[in-house]
Amino acid sequence: MTSLDNNGTLPTSVTDAVLVASSGMPTGSQKVEELDFNKFAGRQITVDDLIGGMNNLGFQASSIGDAVRIINNMRAWREPETGAKTTIFLGYTSNLISSGLRGTFRYLAQHSHVSAIVTTAGGIEEDLIKCLGDTYMGSFSTPGADLRKKGMNRIGNLIVPNSNYCLFEDWVVPILDKMLEEQEESKGSEEPIVWTPSKFIHRLGKEIDDERSVYYWCYKNNIPVFCPALTDGSLGDMMYFHTFKSSPQQLRVDIVEDIRKINTIAVRAKRAGMVILGGGVVKHHIANACLMRNGAESAVYINTAQEFDGSDAGARPDEAVSWGKIKADAESVKVYVEATACFPLIVAATFAKDQKSSEVENTAI
Repeated sequence: MTSLDNNGTLPTSVTDAVLVASSGMPTGSQKVEELDFNKFAGRQITVDDLIGGMNNLGFQASSIGDAVRIINNMRAWREPETGAKTTIFLGYTSNLISSGLRGTFRYLAQHSHVSAIVTTAGGIEEDLIKCLGDTYMGSFSTPGADLRKKGMNRIGNLIVPNSNYCLFEDWVVPILDKMLEEQEESKGSEEPIVWTPSKFIHRLGKEIDDERSVYYWCYKNNIPVFCPALTDGSLGDMMYFHTFKSSPQQLRVDIVEDIRKINTIAVRAKRAGMVILGGGVVKHHIANACLMRNGAESAVYINTAQEFDGSDAGARPDEAVSWGKIKADAESVKVYVEATACFPLIVAATFAKDQKSSEVENTAI
């Protein structure tokens, strides 16, 4: 049996199966476009050139283009009556502070581009530790047992010496002592001191007094930083050790006051936007705050987690719509790219795009 009829032509059943007739594309359909580097011959390629060429490239290039568009819309929005801006929540996980992406977050805090930050304990301490000791490049394949013998810790392909954490302990314990002293002295006063994670981080930003620190700039610009998992890291270790040193008195940190604070920021926002790198507690803490206002108007997720396991990290924005954490008519996108590979590009095309040269001179680090 052959694929040809006796007269040498393909059977109509074959042509009907393979060459199914196309219906017309909807009016205004966007064609896939190619990035032609020949257009830039003789000059430097700009961020706008690159993003513009990626918008209709397809796959995650187009998602990056969507993220740029959504963030720029966040930044451009103004309430007609009051001129109020979008309240922008930034969330990121600790590994990104360990990486060189820390400098991008510092830039956003330094220039007050975000309204509030949510991160993990490592996202706090690793920033402060970098002011005390360096993090180094390593390899994903370096054996953990060998590193353990040498007192080295691996974060992906980054290496953090144990000595950095010893420096951190030497720096942070006297601050804990002072905070406890202030807490105890204020008891019985009209305004007793109640420490919260955000107040704790504000204090650490003040004490580090180092312009390389993200939280120094959050302190300077009064940007609240929320960390509901404050004890889940070296900071928790230091606080644990401190309970033995200070017994029977202990430092108290109230998470309830902070949940009221972040939810109030969301409720009072004229418009809310979310930019979240990674998943877990940082992603959900911001999304749940926006639930209190029946959802954010815009959202950009950047992570590589998949949704097949039902995890919050893997969930696409549409799942948050079902919970009322993102509005049904919101602009949203999930960028399935590792954050260090795409966020600098996104920031270059958004928050950093209109920075004046005079600003650089006045705020150089």
